[in-house]
Order: sequence, then structure tokens, then C-alpha cells
Amino acid sequence: MIQLKTHLLAFAAAATIAPAAQAQTEIQWWHAFTGRLGELLDAQVAAFNASQSDYRVVASHKGNYSEALNAGIAAFRAGEQPHLLQVFEVGTATMMAARSAIVPVYEVMSDSGLPFDPQAYIPSVTGYYTDTEGNMLSFPYNASTPVMYVNRTLLEQAGIDPDVDLSTWEAVGPVLDQLKAAGVACPFTTAWQSWVHLESFSAYHDVPFATRSNGFEGTDAELTFNGPLQIAHTDTLGQWARDGKFIYAGRRNESGANFRAGECAIFTESSAGYAGVKAEAQFDWDIRPLPYWPSAEGAPQNTIIGGASLWVMAGHEPEEYKGVAAFLGYLSSPEVQAQWHQDTGYLPATTAAAELTASQGFYEANPGTEIAGEQMTAKPPTANSKGLRLGSFDQIRTIIDEELEGVWSGDKDATTALNSAVERGNELLRRFEAANR
Repeated sequence: MIQLKTHLLAFAAAATIAPAAQAQTEIQWWHAFTGRLGELLDAQVAAFNASQSDYRVVASHKGNYSEALNAGIAAFRAGEQPHLLQVFEVGTATMMAARSAIVPVYEVMSDSGLPFDPQAYIPSVTGYYTDTEGNMLSFPYNASTPVMYVNRTLLEQAGIDPDVDLSTWEAVGPVLDQLKAAGVACPFTTAWQSWVHLESFSAYHDVPFATRSNGFEGTDAELTFNGPLQIAHTDTLGQWARDGKFIYAGRRNESGANFRAGECAIFTESSAGYAGVKAEAQFDWDIRPLPYWPSAEGAPQNTIIGGASLWVMAGHEPEEYKGVAAFLGYLSSPEVQAQWHQDTGYLPATTAAAELTASQGFYEANPGTEIAGEQMTAKPPTANSKGLRLGSFDQIRTIIDEELEGVWSGDKDATTALNSAVERGNELLRRFEAANR
């Protein structure tokens, strides 16, 4: 694996030898990363800045994904927008609708004159961020998909074979019973409950989350994630929560700290959780595919994209956009993409980066790291599994979180909760549709 420190030293040495730049064009990048991912992002920026003398990227943390999106919107209205804004995948429809606030990536790259081949990017990653003609609207910086992390040490201590079958939810249930009986305080937990257990769950079982191909075909889509399979799965998780087998820790990735501390045995989370687990876990662990219900016809299909992309904000000078293009070109290089993929667990954006990672023997040396890519590409996506493109979806997720929390606490049954989430969410979709006609 290419070592980032080696790159930094090499770039720093080159920068020392090169003549000092007379004036650098500054590129502002607002993002939502903290912790290990924030450190790796900062290292990328430092390496790019050291590799040339024309541009200087300044990365600024602006809170979590929702807060970064809101900060970017507010800054644009005030005429103080950054050049690049990291926006999580559920903000895609919102950004696409804000036509005057963005400059599509394909236009930025074309105007720069720098090499840019859309075919070099992995379709299952970029498809989420392209228009109906296949033009890339934003840069797929950190694409992820849900996987399952297993604390093998905790399983062994509970008298369970650490290689026990966990490929289906039917197989997971009895293991949780054994863990609970053995006194394990946290048999199962999850991060990003809506994304993992409704959004990706629906795609993985090839059932619709919303009409109109989950919103890809128009803003008149309606939510439909209150189907029989989604209700049954939510009901199962609710029963596990009431039995003390599913421990809910929060709406985002708060539960990651519990897993990394060795408290939880089974954890559903983003593939990008790999960076934190690798850095902090003091126990034997592995990565498995996301479980599925075998009774669902066609399952498993494919999981959907998560993470975020980089949107280029409008209102800047041509020379600044050349700097943006240079930085995006740097991020697209096979070496940088392979490094990012290997360090973080995010999917490589380009085919060349995936091939480089494989040729370096990374997957053989780190079993399980290939699973995220396999889940995304094992089958051609269907209308139900391409992803979601729904307006106001950040707010809709908040509604889903509220309703699911009612199930976990025993205050609501799964049917009532999901019906309510669909009804409340559809009200927001109608407002978004009316505002974007």
C-alpha cells in the first residue's frame, strides 16, 4: 500500500527545491469530517498544496453533514460561499435544484482544459451524481455503502464460533440470543439507522423506497418504504431492542465508539467505519456483507451509495475554478484514490484505483475490505437499487429517525411508525416539488 507519509515527504522535498511561488490562488473547501477521516483529508490537502505552487487549498470543518450543507447554503445567500462544499448523498436533489448556486463538475473540468475522462470513473459510484445525460454534476469524493463489522473476540468469549454464519437476518437472531444469554451488554448496534435499515435495506431486497425510481425520474415521487418487508424488518429490530439485543446509541454514527471500544459484538455501519475501527479497535474483528432476508425474492440485490460528494459553488473567478479543477484532478489520480480507498474504506471513484489496489495485494492482506465494492457491483442496479434522489431528504431522515426511535422504545409498532413517516415525509416532498417546478 502506498504510504501517505512517503508522499508528503516527497512533495515537501520537491516544494523545497522549487522556486517560491509569487502568488497562490486560494481554494476554500468546506467539509464535515472529524477524527481519523479529518486527519486523512488534511493530509490529502497538504500533499496537494506541496505538489505545486499555483494553488493553495484551505480545508475548513463546518460541523456534521447537515450542518455543513446548511452552512454552505447560508454562505451562498450571503455571497461568501466556498469553492467546494462537501454534501452528503441525501442532499443531492437539493443541490441539483439549486442551479444558480452550483457549477457542474463536468463544466469546470472542461473549461480548465485538464484531462477529464468520465469513463474512468466507476459507474456504480458516479451514477448517483450524474444527470440524465450522464454528465457528472459533483465529484464523488467519499462514496460508501453499509457493511457489517463483527467483534470476533467478543463472540469467542461468549462461546460462539467467530466464523458463525451471519449472512442472513434469520441467522443473526439466534446469535444475538446466545450473546445476550452470555451476558454481553451490547449484542448488536447500528449507525445511520435510516440509511442502513430502510434505504439500503430496500435496495438490497429490491423493493421500492419511493415511486418514480426512488425519485430519479422526477420530483413528483412519493415515499413507499412502509411496505410489508420494511415493516417486518423494523418490527424484528424493535423486538430485539425491547429484549436488550439491539442497543440504539444515536441517529448518526455514535454507536461506532461503542463498537470500537469492544462493547458490541455486531455492528452495521458504513464501509468508511473501517478507518476508525482499524485505528482504535484492540480486539480481533472482521468485515462481513450486510445480512438480508432470504425470503425476499431476488435478495441480495445491491446496496446503495452513501457518503458525500464535492459540489463546486458558483460565483468565483475563472482562475479559481482552474485551481478547483487541478485539485479534483489530483484527487482522481489512481495513486491518491487507491490510498484514500485503502485508508478509509470508502469506495474508489475510478477503475484504475480499484485495479491498483488489487495489484498491490491490499485485498488479500486485508480480507473483508473488498466486500463494499462487491455489494455495490455484484448485480446491475434496478430502479429500486440505483439510489435515492429525493428533495428535502435530510429533513425526511429526521422524521424517519423520530419514528424509528418510537419503535425501539416500544412506544409505537412498526406499522404505525412507518406509515406516519411516509405521510409526514410526503408532505415535505410535495412542498419541494411545488418550489422546484
